[in-house]
Amino acid sequence: MGYQVTSPVHRYLKQQQELFGDNLYLSSPDNIFAGVSQGENDKIDSLSDFNAEICHCQKCPLGKTRTNFVFGVGDPKANLMLVGEAPGEQEDMQGEPFVGRAGKLLDKILRAIGKYRDNDVYIANVIKCRPPNNRDPLPSEVEKCEPYLQRQIDLVKPKLIVALGRVAGKTLLKQDIPLKDMRGQTYDYSGTPLRVTYHPAALLRNPGLKAPAWEDFKLIRDFVNN
Repeated sequence: MGYQVTSPVHRYLKQQQELFGDNLYLSSPDNIFAGVSQGENDKIDSLSDFNAEICHCQKCPLGKTRTNFVFGVGDPKANLMLVGEAPGEQEDMQGEPFVGRAGKLLDKILRAIGKYRDNDVYIANVIKCRPPNNRDPLPSEVEKCEPYLQRQIDLVKPKLIVALGRVAGKTLLKQDIPLKDMRGQTYDYSGTPLRVTYHPAALLRNPGLKAPAWEDFKLIRDFVNN
């Protein structure tokens, strides 16, 4: 599988496809990276290179059962990094984290705090391959895959990491405690502040959780914007 190229290259190529179809015109404007510094270009290259380096990973049995390796998507210089536990069925099919109904809800929440998945937000999972039947990741799978996430964090250098859901929270914090006890606090994950909130899929199952989730995201917004 090829790797995903994100903002601003992806946006430019998408615009070109909409205008000209599948033909690529190399004489198009030279300012694809207008407003993007050389250091930010390096981040794009570094994330893409890292994806290409690991996307054929076979370190655990999930490599043999996946459809697509789900690396991550978003702004390579994001202040906010969202982390789920693992790809689901739609993510495995499309090769992108948080798609389908849960992903659409997450996008709405982000818009409500003035963020977008390709603008100041980077989205990834603790593990990059879908566990069978969407079961929780095994400790042995996390052990093999978490270093990949740590490298992504090193490359993006977010101001804040947000673990989405109990499984992501307990995996990153190495604490098996209820989500309600993880919420409302700022932790340290390898030198980067981390907070925990509900997974958008949980909000779809239980709309009563939307109010406390919104309180979490307002705090997330204020933390990132300050």
